[in-house]
Amino acid sequence: MCTAEAPRMVTASPVLELQLDCYSEAVGPARHLAATFLERLEPSLDKDARDAVILVVSELVTNAVRHAGGKLCTLRLTSGPQSVVVAVGDSSPVLPRPRTPDVTGEGGGFGWSMVCRLAASVEVRSKPAGKTVTAVISRQGASGAGESDRDARATA
Repeated sequence: MCTAEAPRMVTASPVLELQLDCYSEAVGPARHLAATFLERLEPSLDKDARDAVILVVSELVTNAVRHAGGKLCTLRLTSGPQSVVVAVGDSSPVLPRPRTPDVTGEGGGFGWSMVCRLAASVEVRSKPAGKTVTAVISRQGASGAGESDRDARATA
C-alpha cells in the first residue's frame, strides 16, 4: 500500500518521505507514519503542533485521494527549528479551492479551509505532472498560525 524511507538527516533536518497508493486506505497509514515521525523529533513538538501536523497530513492526503484521480501521491515531512513542513504531491493539475462545507456530512468541504487555518503558510506549486501542496506548521502549535481567513498562495 505505501512505501516509506526511514527518517534520515538531510542538512540537519529530519525528513520522512512516502510514496502512497492514492486510495482511501492510504490515509490511515500516512497519519500513523506521520505521528511516529513526530514522536521521534527532538526537541519534541507541543501537543497542539503535533495535532495540527497530523490533521494537515490527513486532510492533504485525503484531498489527493479524493480529487487528484492518480495512482500515486507523495508525502514529505521536514522538521526544522521553527516548523514542520508538510508537502503532498499528486498528479492533478487542478488547484485546491475552498468549497462551501456540507453540514450533512456527505460532501466534505471542510478540509482546505482547515489546512489554511492551521498552517502558518500554505503554497500550491504546479509542476509538469500535477501539483504539490505545502503547509508550514509552527512547532509552537496552531496558535502560531496567521489569520483564520488567510488565503493560500498558488503559483504556477
